[in-house]
Amino acid sequence: MIGLVVRRLVLMVVVLWAVSVLTFAIVNVLPGDVAVAILGETATPADVAAMRIRLGLNEPLIPRYFDWISRVLVGDFGTSLTYGQPVAPVLLARLSNSAILAGLALSAVVPLSIGLGVTAAVREKSAVDRLLSGVAVIGYALPEFVVGLTFILVFSIYLDLLPGSSLIEPGVNPLARPSALILPVAVLVMHQLAHLSQITRASTIKALTSNYVRTAVLKGLSPRLVVWKHAVPNALPPVVAEIGMNFGYVLGGLVVVETLFSYSGVGQLMVMSVESRDVPTIEATVLVVAAAYGFGNLLADIVALRLNPRLRDS
Repeated sequence: MIGLVVRRLVLMVVVLWAVSVLTFAIVNVLPGDVAVAILGETATPADVAAMRIRLGLNEPLIPRYFDWISRVLVGDFGTSLTYGQPVAPVLLARLSNSAILAGLALSAVVPLSIGLGVTAAVREKSAVDRLLSGVAVIGYALPEFVVGLTFILVFSIYLDLLPGSSLIEPGVNPLARPSALILPVAVLVMHQLAHLSQITRASTIKALTSNYVRTAVLKGLSPRLVVWKHAVPNALPPVVAEIGMNFGYVLGGLVVVETLFSYSGVGQLMVMSVESRDVPTIEATVLVVAAAYGFGNLLADIVALRLNPRLRDS
Protein backbone atom coordinates (compact mmCIF):
# COMPACT_ATOMS: atom_id res chain seq x y z
CA MET A 1 0.00 0.00 0.00
CA ILE A 2 2.78 2.42 0.92
CA GLY A 3 4.65 1.54 -2.26
CA LEU A 4 1.53 2.22 -4.32
CA VAL A 5 1.03 5.62 -2.70
CA VAL A 6 4.68 6.57 -3.25
CA ARG A 7 4.60 5.49 -6.91
CA ARG A 8 1.37 7.37 -7.55
CA LEU A 9 2.68 10.50 -5.83
CA VAL A 10 5.82 10.43 -7.98
CA LEU A 11 3.70 9.91 -11.09
CA MET A 12 1.42 12.76 -9.98
CA VAL A 13 4.39 15.10 -9.68
CA VAL A 14 5.47 14.18 -13.22
CA VAL A 15 1.95 14.72 -14.55
CA LEU A 16 1.59 18.06 -12.80
CA TRP A 17 4.93 19.16 -14.20
CA ALA A 18 3.77 18.20 -17.71
CA VAL A 19 0.51 20.05 -17.15
CA SER A 20 2.40 23.13 -15.98
CA VAL A 21 4.57 23.10 -19.13
CA LEU A 22 1.61 22.64 -21.48
CA THR A 23 -0.52 25.24 -19.70
CA PHE A 24 2.26 27.83 -19.68
CA ALA A 25 3.01 27.19 -23.36
CA ILE A 26 -0.63 27.32 -24.44
CA VAL A 27 -1.57 30.54 -22.63
CA ASN A 28 1.55 32.22 -24.02
CA VAL A 29 1.00 31.24 -27.66
CA LEU A 30 -2.69 32.13 -27.82
CA PRO A 31 -3.48 34.76 -30.46
CA GLY A 32 -3.68 38.32 -29.24
CA ASP A 33 -1.61 40.40 -26.87
CA VAL A 34 -2.20 40.03 -23.14
CA ALA A 35 -1.11 43.63 -22.57
CA VAL A 36 -3.67 44.88 -25.11
CA ALA A 37 -6.36 42.65 -23.57
CA ILE A 38 -5.68 44.21 -20.16
CA LEU A 39 -5.40 47.84 -21.26
CA GLY A 40 -8.01 47.78 -24.00
CA GLU A 41 -7.85 48.54 -27.70
CA THR A 42 -7.52 52.29 -27.04
CA ALA A 43 -4.18 51.91 -25.24
CA THR A 44 -1.19 53.68 -26.75
CA PRO A 45 1.83 51.72 -27.97
CA ALA A 46 3.86 53.18 -25.11
CA ASP A 47 1.34 51.95 -22.54
CA VAL A 48 1.30 48.51 -24.15
CA ALA A 49 5.10 48.33 -24.14
CA ALA A 50 5.21 49.39 -20.47
CA MET A 51 2.62 46.73 -19.57
CA ARG A 52 4.57 44.04 -21.44
CA ILE A 53 7.69 44.97 -19.47
CA ARG A 54 5.73 44.93 -16.22
CA LEU A 55 4.35 41.47 -16.97
CA GLY A 56 7.70 40.20 -18.18
CA LEU A 57 6.31 39.40 -21.63
CA ASN A 58 9.41 40.78 -23.31
CA GLU A 59 11.52 38.00 -21.79
CA PRO A 60 12.17 34.66 -23.57
CA LEU A 61 9.54 31.97 -22.95
CA ILE A 62 11.76 29.36 -21.25
CA PRO A 63 13.29 31.68 -18.61
CA ARG A 64 9.79 33.01 -17.92
CA TYR A 65 8.54 29.46 -17.34
CA PHE A 66 11.29 28.60 -14.87
CA ASP A 67 10.76 31.89 -13.05
CA TRP A 68 7.03 31.15 -12.82
CA ILE A 69 7.34 27.49 -11.75
CA SER A 70 9.97 28.35 -9.13
CA ARG A 71 7.52 30.78 -7.54
CA VAL A 72 4.67 28.27 -7.77
CA LEU A 73 6.73 25.69 -5.85
CA VAL A 74 6.82 28.06 -2.86
CA GLY A 75 3.13 28.86 -3.08
CA ASP A 76 3.37 32.10 -5.04
CA PHE A 77 0.96 31.91 -7.98
CA GLY A 78 1.50 35.52 -8.92
CA THR A 79 -0.92 38.44 -8.96
CA SER A 80 -4.32 38.25 -10.63
CA LEU A 81 -4.57 40.70 -13.51
CA THR A 82 -8.34 40.88 -13.00
CA TYR A 83 -8.57 41.33 -9.24
CA GLY A 84 -5.23 43.05 -8.68
CA GLN A 85 -4.37 40.83 -5.71
CA PRO A 86 -2.45 37.58 -5.16
CA VAL A 87 -3.98 34.62 -6.97
CA ALA A 88 -3.66 32.22 -4.01
CA PRO A 89 -6.33 33.74 -1.68
CA VAL A 90 -8.72 34.31 -4.60
CA LEU A 91 -8.28 30.71 -5.76
CA LEU A 92 -8.56 29.33 -2.23
CA ALA A 93 -11.91 31.05 -1.66
CA ARG A 94 -13.27 29.77 -4.97
CA LEU A 95 -11.85 26.31 -4.31
CA SER A 96 -13.65 26.05 -0.98
CA ASN A 97 -16.94 26.99 -2.66
CA SER A 98 -16.44 24.36 -5.37
CA ALA A 99 -15.46 21.78 -2.75
CA ILE A 100 -18.73 22.37 -0.91
CA LEU A 101 -20.72 21.90 -4.13
CA ALA A 102 -18.70 18.81 -5.09
CA GLY A 103 -19.02 17.31 -1.61
CA LEU A 104 -22.80 17.73 -1.58
CA ALA A 105 -23.12 16.23 -5.06
CA LEU A 106 -20.88 13.23 -4.36
CA SER A 107 -22.46 12.52 -0.97
CA ALA A 108 -25.79 12.16 -2.76
CA VAL A 109 -24.71 10.47 -5.98
CA VAL A 110 -22.49 7.72 -4.50
CA PRO A 111 -25.11 5.88 -2.37
CA LEU A 112 -27.83 6.49 -4.95
CA SER A 113 -25.77 5.16 -7.86
CA ILE A 114 -24.68 2.06 -5.94
CA GLY A 115 -28.22 1.35 -4.74
CA LEU A 116 -29.82 1.83 -8.16
CA GLY A 117 -27.04 -0.04 -9.98
CA VAL A 118 -27.24 -3.06 -7.70
CA THR A 119 -31.05 -3.04 -7.91
CA ALA A 120 -30.91 -3.05 -11.71
CA ALA A 121 -28.26 -5.80 -11.76
CA VAL A 122 -30.19 -8.09 -9.40
CA ARG A 123 -33.29 -7.63 -11.57
CA GLU A 124 -31.45 -7.87 -14.88
CA LYS A 125 -33.69 -7.70 -17.98
CA SER A 126 -36.75 -6.99 -15.86
CA ALA A 127 -39.03 -3.96 -16.21
CA VAL A 128 -37.21 -2.28 -13.32
CA ASP A 129 -33.86 -2.79 -15.02
CA ARG A 130 -35.12 -1.42 -18.34
CA LEU A 131 -36.69 1.59 -16.63
CA LEU A 132 -33.58 2.46 -14.63
CA SER A 133 -31.30 1.92 -17.63
CA GLY A 134 -33.54 4.01 -19.89
CA VAL A 135 -33.66 6.89 -17.44
CA ALA A 136 -29.88 6.65 -16.98
CA VAL A 137 -29.24 6.82 -20.73
CA ILE A 138 -31.48 9.88 -21.07
CA GLY A 139 -29.92 11.56 -18.04
CA TYR A 140 -26.39 10.99 -19.29
CA ALA A 141 -27.17 12.04 -22.86
CA LEU A 142 -28.69 15.39 -21.93
CA PRO A 143 -26.07 18.16 -21.67
CA GLU A 144 -25.75 19.79 -18.27
CA PHE A 145 -26.82 23.20 -19.54
CA VAL A 146 -30.04 21.70 -20.93
CA VAL A 147 -30.83 20.03 -17.60
CA GLY A 148 -29.90 23.19 -15.71
CA LEU A 149 -32.05 25.45 -17.87
CA THR A 150 -34.94 23.00 -17.55
CA PHE A 151 -34.64 23.01 -13.77
CA ILE A 152 -34.52 26.81 -13.70
CA LEU A 153 -37.55 27.02 -15.98
CA VAL A 154 -39.60 24.56 -13.92
CA PHE A 155 -38.56 25.16 -10.32
CA SER A 156 -37.64 28.85 -10.46
CA ILE A 157 -39.95 30.40 -13.05
CA TYR A 158 -43.06 28.22 -13.26
CA LEU A 159 -43.26 26.86 -9.70
CA ASP A 160 -41.24 29.64 -8.00
CA LEU A 161 -39.89 27.18 -5.43
CA LEU A 162 -36.12 27.65 -5.70
CA PRO A 163 -33.83 30.51 -6.71
CA GLY A 164 -32.51 30.27 -10.25
CA SER A 165 -29.23 31.92 -9.28
CA SER A 166 -26.65 30.66 -6.80
CA LEU A 167 -24.82 33.98 -6.58
CA ILE A 168 -22.99 34.26 -3.26
CA GLU A 169 -21.34 37.35 -1.86
CA PRO A 170 -17.55 37.16 -1.35
CA GLY A 171 -16.65 35.78 2.06
CA VAL A 172 -20.08 34.25 2.65
CA ASN A 173 -20.34 30.50 3.30
CA PRO A 174 -22.47 28.91 0.53
CA LEU A 175 -24.14 26.74 3.18
CA ALA A 176 -25.74 29.92 4.55
CA ARG A 177 -28.03 29.79 1.48
CA PRO A 178 -28.88 26.09 1.17
CA SER A 179 -31.81 26.75 -1.17
CA ALA A 180 -29.40 28.30 -3.69
CA LEU A 181 -27.39 25.06 -3.83
CA ILE A 182 -30.25 22.67 -4.56
CA LEU A 183 -30.51 23.20 -8.32
CA PRO A 184 -26.77 23.11 -9.17
CA VAL A 185 -26.32 20.03 -6.96
CA ALA A 186 -29.34 18.40 -8.61
CA VAL A 187 -27.85 18.96 -12.08
CA LEU A 188 -24.54 17.40 -11.03
CA VAL A 189 -26.28 14.48 -9.31
CA MET A 190 -28.48 13.72 -12.30
CA HIS A 191 -25.58 13.64 -14.75
CA GLN A 192 -23.22 11.63 -12.56
CA LEU A 193 -25.93 9.31 -11.22
CA ALA A 194 -26.77 8.12 -14.72
CA HIS A 195 -23.14 7.27 -15.45
CA LEU A 196 -22.18 5.69 -12.13
CA SER A 197 -25.35 3.63 -11.78
CA GLN A 198 -24.71 1.95 -15.14
CA ILE A 199 -21.09 1.20 -14.22
CA THR A 200 -22.31 -0.29 -10.93
CA ARG A 201 -24.91 -2.34 -12.78
CA ALA A 202 -22.40 -3.80 -15.27
CA SER A 203 -19.82 -4.54 -12.58
CA THR A 204 -22.39 -6.18 -10.31
CA ILE A 205 -23.76 -8.37 -13.11
CA LYS A 206 -20.23 -9.58 -13.80
CA ALA A 207 -19.67 -10.31 -10.11
CA LEU A 208 -22.96 -12.22 -9.83
CA THR A 209 -21.80 -14.67 -12.52
CA SER A 210 -18.46 -15.38 -10.83
CA ASN A 211 -17.48 -18.66 -9.23
CA TYR A 212 -17.25 -17.30 -5.67
CA VAL A 213 -20.85 -16.09 -5.88
CA ARG A 214 -21.99 -19.48 -7.18
CA THR A 215 -20.16 -21.08 -4.26
CA ALA A 216 -21.90 -18.75 -1.81
CA VAL A 217 -25.27 -19.68 -3.33
CA LEU A 218 -24.50 -23.40 -3.10
CA LYS A 219 -23.66 -22.92 0.59
CA GLY A 220 -27.27 -21.89 1.11
CA LEU A 221 -26.65 -18.24 1.96
CA SER A 222 -29.58 -15.88 1.58
CA PRO A 223 -29.79 -13.87 -1.70
CA ARG A 224 -29.38 -10.58 0.19
CA LEU A 225 -26.21 -11.83 1.91
CA VAL A 226 -24.82 -13.18 -1.34
CA VAL A 227 -25.37 -9.85 -3.12
CA TRP A 228 -24.16 -7.43 -0.46
CA LYS A 229 -21.39 -9.50 1.18
CA HIS A 230 -19.91 -11.36 -1.80
CA ALA A 231 -20.94 -9.67 -5.06
CA VAL A 232 -21.02 -5.95 -4.25
CA PRO A 233 -17.58 -5.66 -2.54
CA ASN A 234 -15.98 -7.27 -5.60
CA ALA A 235 -18.02 -5.11 -7.96
CA LEU A 236 -17.10 -1.81 -6.30
CA PRO A 237 -13.42 -1.29 -7.34
CA PRO A 238 -14.23 -0.05 -10.89
CA VAL A 239 -17.05 2.05 -9.44
CA VAL A 240 -14.73 3.58 -6.86
CA ALA A 241 -12.16 4.32 -9.59
CA GLU A 242 -14.82 6.15 -11.57
CA ILE A 243 -15.88 8.07 -8.47
CA GLY A 244 -12.28 9.20 -8.10
CA MET A 245 -12.32 10.50 -11.65
CA ASN A 246 -15.63 12.20 -10.99
CA PHE A 247 -14.20 13.94 -7.95
CA GLY A 248 -11.75 15.74 -10.19
CA TYR A 249 -14.48 16.44 -12.71
CA VAL A 250 -16.97 17.76 -10.17
CA LEU A 251 -14.35 19.95 -8.50
CA GLY A 252 -12.72 21.37 -11.59
CA GLY A 253 -15.17 20.71 -14.39
CA LEU A 254 -17.99 22.81 -13.00
CA VAL A 255 -17.59 25.39 -15.74
CA VAL A 256 -21.07 24.92 -17.18
CA VAL A 257 -22.93 24.55 -13.88
CA GLU A 258 -21.16 27.35 -12.04
CA THR A 259 -21.50 29.71 -14.99
CA LEU A 260 -25.16 28.83 -15.51
CA PHE A 261 -26.06 29.40 -11.86
CA SER A 262 -23.57 32.27 -11.29
CA TYR A 263 -21.89 30.24 -8.55
CA SER A 264 -18.54 31.58 -7.34
CA GLY A 265 -16.36 28.53 -7.79
CA VAL A 266 -13.22 27.41 -9.59
CA GLY A 267 -15.07 26.72 -12.83
CA GLN A 268 -16.52 30.22 -13.05
CA LEU A 269 -13.14 31.69 -12.09
CA MET A 270 -11.52 29.78 -14.95
CA VAL A 271 -14.04 31.12 -17.47
CA MET A 272 -13.64 34.69 -16.26
CA SER A 273 -9.84 34.35 -16.37
CA VAL A 274 -9.86 33.10 -19.95
CA GLU A 275 -12.19 35.90 -21.04
CA SER A 276 -9.97 38.56 -19.47
CA ARG A 277 -6.68 36.84 -20.43
CA ASP A 278 -5.73 36.68 -16.75
CA VAL A 279 -2.74 34.40 -17.37
CA PRO A 280 -1.60 33.85 -13.74
CA THR A 281 -5.11 32.84 -12.67
CA ILE A 282 -5.57 30.54 -15.67
CA GLU A 283 -2.32 28.73 -14.90
CA ALA A 284 -3.17 28.37 -11.21
CA THR A 285 -6.70 27.04 -11.78
CA VAL A 286 -5.52 24.46 -14.31
CA LEU A 287 -2.87 23.17 -11.91
CA VAL A 288 -5.42 22.94 -9.08
CA VAL A 289 -7.85 21.00 -11.27
CA ALA A 290 -5.09 18.62 -12.39
CA ALA A 291 -4.07 18.07 -8.78
CA ALA A 292 -7.72 17.36 -7.87
CA TYR A 293 -7.88 14.66 -10.55
CA GLY A 294 -4.63 13.15 -9.30
CA PHE A 295 -5.60 13.05 -5.62
CA GLY A 296 -9.08 11.80 -6.50
CA ASN A 297 -7.62 8.88 -8.44
CA LEU A 298 -5.11 8.11 -5.68
CA LEU A 299 -7.83 8.06 -3.04
CA ALA A 300 -10.00 5.86 -5.26
CA ASP A 301 -7.16 3.35 -5.72
CA ILE A 302 -6.58 3.15 -1.98
CA VAL A 303 -10.27 2.55 -1.29
CA ALA A 304 -10.44 -0.06 -4.07
CA LEU A 305 -7.51 -1.96 -2.55
CA ARG A 306 -9.20 -1.89 0.84
CA LEU A 307 -12.40 -3.30 -0.67
CA ASN A 308 -10.62 -5.99 -2.70
CA PRO A 309 -7.17 -7.02 -1.38
CA ARG A 310 -6.64 -9.31 -4.37
CA LEU A 311 -5.93 -6.19 -6.46
CA ARG A 312 -2.71 -5.64 -4.48
CA ASP A 313 -1.10 -8.53 -6.33
CA SER A 314 -2.16 -7.27 -9.76
